[in-house]
Amino acid sequence: MTNTSTQSARDIAVRVEAFVRETIAPYERDSRCGAHGPSAELVAELRAHARAVGLMTPHILTDGSHLDHAGTAIVLRAAGLSPLGPVAINVAAPDEGNMFLLGKVATAEQKERFLKPLIAGEARSAFFMTEPADEGGAGSDPSMMKTIARQDGNHWVIDGRKAFITGADGAALGIVMAKTEHGATLFLVDLPDPAIRIERVLDTIDSSMPGGHSIVAIDGLRVPADQILGEPDQGFRYAQVRLAPARLTHCMRWHGGATRANEIATAYACRRQAFGKPLIDHEGVGFMLAENLIDLKQAELMIDWCAGVLDSGAPGTTESSMTKVAVSEALMRVADRCVQVMGGTGVSGDTIVEQIFREIRAFRIYDGPTEVHKWSLAKKIKRDAAAARG
Repeated sequence: MTNTSTQSARDIAVRVEAFVRETIAPYERDSRCGAHGPSAELVAELRAHARAVGLMTPHILTDGSHLDHAGTAIVLRAAGLSPLGPVAINVAAPDEGNMFLLGKVATAEQKERFLKPLIAGEARSAFFMTEPADEGGAGSDPSMMKTIARQDGNHWVIDGRKAFITGADGAALGIVMAKTEHGATLFLVDLPDPAIRIERVLDTIDSSMPGGHSIVAIDGLRVPADQILGEPDQGFRYAQVRLAPARLTHCMRWHGGATRANEIATAYACRRQAFGKPLIDHEGVGFMLAENLIDLKQAELMIDWCAGVLDSGAPGTTESSMTKVAVSEALMRVADRCVQVMGGTGVSGDTIVEQIFREIRAFRIYDGPTEVHKWSLAKKIKRDAAAARG
């Protein structure tokens, strides 16, 4: 990352942080923040504020170029200071990852039709990959894909069921992964479509993502051949293009959330009196807050290290797995300590700490649970050891 691009990212991040703290955070108590995420009305209102100050999709510059991953980390950490921050400035999952994938793989025509409205914050999207576990469908193992696409003239017909599809309710664009003859293929789909039916929106531990997470039935969905994203049968490869950066941007956003929780817990510990002195002066509390600073800094350094690997042009698969594990576990410790320091207040809705705790707990599962990443890393260790033996 050059000095010029670093300064550009920092300048954007300063503006984002002020905007999130001063304009967006007060909306955290808005009645339109529901169990399945902020309502469409609230999202539109937040984004109107972002447009007014020139902060819509700020990591994608006016000439269409992107900040590099290291610069994006600076901006997204600032956005994550409120659960509503990424939604407001249009850097939330799954849209941020979908925009990245479309920017890398889509044709010029597809970018004009599907990517442009996403960048403008005028539409939301969903990535349809995960399938119901009780039907043996794909989850952490995409090779278990049950959804099938078959060619019919100049169209493809897709049938299957999907689960935990973030943002499907209210999305204007779907990227649907389906099994094809020699692998898997990604299809771009206009939504809503009568062939894609939301069976129910799940009640989940998190509540920051618009549209929540849905169980979806796909029955006879017809997609024109020119709406294949990339090449047929290359869906697993394209998913990897999206996956490593998307893992990392989750880390960036929730680092901001954990930072905010720690600020609130620290302020509480400094003003709350117990046993004749402020909580912070009790070693049990002071040490927890000290450990938070250590975990936050280590997580920040892991994020920056992985961003550097991706910026070098390397796939970053191993590095993003390591970072996802280290950061999600560290931020979970931070959020848990914040709740503990604040006692009853920490488990109440009186501050945003309780929600951040819930969101980070879910983050430990999203884009691959810790155990899957460790298993993948262990396989690599075994392969490397075998290669070293010759």
